[in-house]
Amino acid sequence: MTVYLVGAGPGDPGLLTVRAAELLASAEVVVHDRLTPAELRDLAPATAELVDVGKHPGGPADAQTRINELLVELGRTGRRVVRLKGGDPFVFARGAEEAMALAEAGIDFEVVPGVTSAVAAPSSAGIPVTLRGHSAWVTVVTGHEDPAKGEPEVDWEAMGALGGTLVVLMGVKRWPEISARLVAGGRDPQTPAAAVRWGSRPEQQTLRGTLGSLDLSDVRPPATVVVGEVAAVDLNWFESRPLFGRTVVVTRTAEQAGELSGRLRRLGAQVLEVPTIAVTEPADGGAALRDAVARVADYEWVVLTSPNGARRFCAELRDGRDLAGVRLAAIGPGTADVLAEHHLVCDLVPERFVAEGLLEVFPAPSGRNTVLLARAEVARDVLPEGLAAAGWDVDVVTAYRTQPAQVTPETAEQVAAADAITFTSSSTVTNFVATGAPVPPVVAAIGPVTAATAQEAGLTVTVEAGVHTLDGLVDALVRHFAR
Repeated sequence: MTVYLVGAGPGDPGLLTVRAAELLASAEVVVHDRLTPAELRDLAPATAELVDVGKHPGGPADAQTRINELLVELGRTGRRVVRLKGGDPFVFARGAEEAMALAEAGIDFEVVPGVTSAVAAPSSAGIPVTLRGHSAWVTVVTGHEDPAKGEPEVDWEAMGALGGTLVVLMGVKRWPEISARLVAGGRDPQTPAAAVRWGSRPEQQTLRGTLGSLDLSDVRPPATVVVGEVAAVDLNWFESRPLFGRTVVVTRTAEQAGELSGRLRRLGAQVLEVPTIAVTEPADGGAALRDAVARVADYEWVVLTSPNGARRFCAELRDGRDLAGVRLAAIGPGTADVLAEHHLVCDLVPERFVAEGLLEVFPAPSGRNTVLLARAEVARDVLPEGLAAAGWDVDVVTAYRTQPAQVTPETAEQVAAADAITFTSSSTVTNFVATGAPVPPVVAAIGPVTAATAQEAGLTVTVEAGVHTLDGLVDALVRHFAR
């Protein structure tokens, strides 16, 4: 079996390569570094073994030797092993040493390149490492050489005389010495310089100055230092995004969190996923839903009030032919989108994405006068009571139920430090409050029903989406923080 040496990129999970994502999705063992984002580890199957081999500053010098031995040992088990390394495996990441150890042991390996922080960190800070008329070449050098070599190999004075753009990785601790030697080699102390900490991540920080003035005494690794005329360029796009610097808590289920989290991350937010509910089978194991779907042709309408209910309903269908002559209503576009994924087109989606909005536009009874309403085990009775009052014969079946999840003390501490928390349903509010976790200063609700539940629970709702969708919720947050 092959051991895959995979570049995890600079930190932004979105910069992972397609090949890397494919390998993670089928991994049986993932051996990862200290700086590897948790979002990347989550791409591996739930059954995969995760092995943390992160090396910490000041740790044992033989840590890499032990990692090499571990990879050889795992490679001999025949399992699919992914060695996930920050940046690119062959750019100051010691991937070559791991490959050599595997080759010597006769174990096949594959190297999957990753985006290196030497380019990604400056780019995220709006600094091009090359610029026509200013810098025609780039030199990438490590500021942390192997102490076992004894005599340092990098000639910093020669680097100072070289010109062009100089990118220094892992050089924070030695920066006073490095900068002094660059100046001694002929580099003008007024040359622009910048340090980018946690490049491409939501907590990115950029410090600018000159070679002679840049003070990194308060900067902790990891940081990338850029020296050269290009360091004065400030094409700041990354840190200008509307939610940059904000930490937002997402309380959706683990299966659904990715959609909202992705929207928030693209706008610069650091996302803390805290699932407070888990979607499970109903108490009857789905028997009532299966029975209703088996005779779905008896109904004039099928009404679905959530994406979860829509998924469960579609899973019981053989295909769209089962719905011949049956009309579909969805409470909002999110639910309609799930139906569309199964090639089903809604006949009715209200302008107001709440039960009351659906009742306002629902047609009068005709023909079979029957409605199948598939929903959560615990839900408001506004819709079935309203339909019945209008003359419809309503069958309510439980498509799923939600159960509260637990919040660890460590996670609760992270929540307390966040800027905002989002609620996309009443159940997320109820279950979050039940955990006893602290509430961030900004509470954002997807619509009036969720907002009412939050207020009844004693929360002060700061943001309520005008359009009751994930996009509407994100837009409302952006407007709030813009003010």
